[in-house]
Amino acid sequence: MKQAAGKNKVEEDKKTFYNLLIPADWEISTVGVAFEICNNLRFPISEEERKKIKGIYPYYGPTKVQDYINEYRLDGKYVLIGEDGDHFLKWKELPMTLLVEGKFNVNNHAHVIKGSKNITEWFFYYFNHKELTPYLTRQGAGRYKLTKNSLENIPIPLPPIFEQKAIAAILGSCDLNIKIVELLIVQKELRKKWLIKQLLTGKKRIEGFAEEWKEVHIRDIANEVSIRNKTDKQLTVLSCTKYSGLVPSLEYFGRRIFADDVSPYKIVPKNHFAYATNHIEEGSIGYQESYDEALISPMYTVFKTDKSVNDHFFYRLLKSHPLVYQYQNRMEGSIDRRGGLRWDAFSIIKIHLPSLEEQAAIAKILLMADKEISLLKSKVEKLRQKKKGLMQQLLTGKTRIK
Repeated sequence: MKQAAGKNKVEEDKKTFYNLLIPADWEISTVGVAFEICNNLRFPISEEERKKIKGIYPYYGPTKVQDYINEYRLDGKYVLIGEDGDHFLKWKELPMTLLVEGKFNVNNHAHVIKGSKNITEWFFYYFNHKELTPYLTRQGAGRYKLTKNSLENIPIPLPPIFEQKAIAAILGSCDLNIKIVELLIVQKELRKKWLIKQLLTGKKRIEGFAEEWKEVHIRDIANEVSIRNKTDKQLTVLSCTKYSGLVPSLEYFGRRIFADDVSPYKIVPKNHFAYATNHIEEGSIGYQESYDEALISPMYTVFKTDKSVNDHFFYRLLKSHPLVYQYQNRMEGSIDRRGGLRWDAFSIIKIHLPSLEEQAAIAKILLMADKEISLLKSKVEKLRQKKKGLMQQLLTGKTRIK
């Protein structure tokens, strides 16, 4: 009996808001009643006109800054929510709202919201990842519009003001922590780019290494390997990407894009390189160290280095801008009617190679830079998940702030 009484007490403290139970002391209102819609402050001007009035004040679209001009229409704290676009369909991945503070402008593709009776940030967080499709109208194929009238009539639960402020402070702190780590990632990535540019060209030498780098052709330190899958082994099929190198095709694309018959495919043994013969100009080259053997399209070129090469150093070198630039030039000047950059043309590219020991030292530094970035990305993802969990609890009243 006591358990039943406890359940009734919980239900008495709640009320229904659509399919949710929210705290009984939360008000239920609509956006138009609870907030000010300040669309009269929007400033629609064309890109051509903006070029004539360049300045320091941000000019916002619904999701980001589009330009900077020399005057402003808004001054204060506002929330922007899109008026049209297909981003409404991606509400789980993309933010639906943008919190802006200071002197700025907004075009006519975003609604401008301000809190007077309620906290501006409450609107921002409540609708940040809220599905709005029930309130949209269609504007042609794939084009959706959130009209001002529809926006005004969207229901919204409203905690007491002190609770709105407290929730906004907690989530704002989460955002700040995420932003700090994101800025650290940007700094580390810039540092890594600098290291790659300096170390892979010999502009900056590691202490203890002074030996002259040797100029060699790729064919002097590597050989093409072409092993067909004649016995039709059922191995993992790989694809080569611009940024991630060799990746499992099914996992990366989420569907099968390779042939049913993989007997003509090439085998890529462990510690071998492969590149997309027809689009290496994008830097699509990879190093296979995940499987004893894997498969790759017959349109790829596979090769292996000799013992004078540290593969991790060489992989970085092959992905560097000077080498990618060479691929592009050689493909443009190719007279091979089949297209692409085949081994004969690829292998005569000249590179500068330090001693094996210096290669290993450079590779180690760049690997450490990668690990630092990877750890920070893992940290920021954990912070995002923590914030997501807090939003699910705080914005629904499942967890109360006392």
